[in-house]
Amino acid sequence: MKQFMDENFLLDTKTAQELYHNHAAKMPIIDYHCHLNPKMVAEDHKFRSITELWLGGDHYKWRAMRTNGVAEKYCTGDDTSDWEKFEKWAETVPYTYRNPLYHWTHLELKTAFGITKQLSPATAREIYDECNEKLKLPEFSARGLMRHYNVECVCTTDDPVDDLHYHKETIQSGFEIKMIPAWRPDKAMNIEKQGFIDYLKQLSEVSGLVVDSYTHLMDALQKRHDFFTENGCKLSDHGIEEFYDEPYTDTQIEAIFAKALQGQQLSDFEVRQYKHAFLKDCGVMDFAADWTQQYHYGAMRDNNTQMFNQLGPDTGFDSIGEFNTARAMSNLLNELNRNHQLTRTIIYTLNPNANEMIATMIGNFQDGSEPGKIQFGSGWWFNDQLDGMTKQINALSVLGLLSRFVGMLTDSRSFLSYPRHEYFRRLLCNLLGNDVEGGLLPNHDQILSRMVEDISYNNARRYFKFY
Repeated sequence: MKQFMDENFLLDTKTAQELYHNHAAKMPIIDYHCHLNPKMVAEDHKFRSITELWLGGDHYKWRAMRTNGVAEKYCTGDDTSDWEKFEKWAETVPYTYRNPLYHWTHLELKTAFGITKQLSPATAREIYDECNEKLKLPEFSARGLMRHYNVECVCTTDDPVDDLHYHKETIQSGFEIKMIPAWRPDKAMNIEKQGFIDYLKQLSEVSGLVVDSYTHLMDALQKRHDFFTENGCKLSDHGIEEFYDEPYTDTQIEAIFAKALQGQQLSDFEVRQYKHAFLKDCGVMDFAADWTQQYHYGAMRDNNTQMFNQLGPDTGFDSIGEFNTARAMSNLLNELNRNHQLTRTIIYTLNPNANEMIATMIGNFQDGSEPGKIQFGSGWWFNDQLDGMTKQINALSVLGLLSRFVGMLTDSRSFLSYPRHEYFRRLLCNLLGNDVEGGLLPNHDQILSRMVEDISYNNARRYFKFY
């Protein structure tokens, strides 16, 4: 029987072990999509407890706790202590067998704190106290944890109205790890959402332009886009339910925007026309700035409100919807491509049924200008686990070039999420090692080691042009 989470965790073969320990493990981390709080990095935040560090903002853990019957006050409440929240999480952990949270929890305890005990009600107080004692040490600050995990660069997720104060402050402090902003203009895209008009007022204030038309919206966003570029931004990200390709004219988009400003109800078709125009125009901006654009699609958000009454006909969660999503994705990318304005692009899906479609689609738009110009993004959100990552890697391997993949990211708000890179690298090495020892790949040390190091780090370093 193999010991739980030993040094060869997830590494079934000698080849996999050699690839991980001698090649993948040593590579720095480029975390090109995360949700870290820039203020915490700028101020080198000191955590008051493991609860703040571990449970604060972690919707994965909250979701599991709620499922385990834990009251909301122990997840997000203000009237419960750090110990009470931690105790409820410790009660939940033994019920997370076969959920990635069980692996993540113990990888984080082991790699950050050197704790190899399994978390449970019986060990909760001991682990809580030990972690809190270590958090008093300077190396357990926000920056200290980034150094500990050999992080070289992180890309936060930032709204166009953000003044990037904390990014500037971090640079001025001389902190050796890069913290780069990433442009997330979803609030300007979601014309159907409450708060859209208030957001336009914010955008008007920070841009110095009155946003009273779609043309002026794009002018204001371009001004902010230029500001982000001046402050080191190299990539954008869009959180979308699906892709859009409804035909439109400039006159129609202006009329739709005017209706929204007047508080009039927009039809689903008008919303989709607007979002099509918006994504296309943002893509043109990104190309001109030599940015990478990212699309995270397929997330149905706000499900316990009126979300389902607002969904359009082609949400992409059945075979017909997925076909329509594929068509819309193709049309949007082609619209940019035929005008020679398609920049480096990464597509992530929350629906694993779309893996083969995306892995095929990206091949349609590789133009030979650079390796892996169009990328199939790593397993995202609920696919960020062994099964989801394996499916993504296998689809990309069969239909594209895994060797050109830009690898893993945390997509996390936590400074303890960097072991997700280790998790991914172990899985990658195991898949390759199994292929070698099963006779599916030759045991070519130089090619395999280069491939592992490239996917772990080198490809991302080249692709994003951060340096």
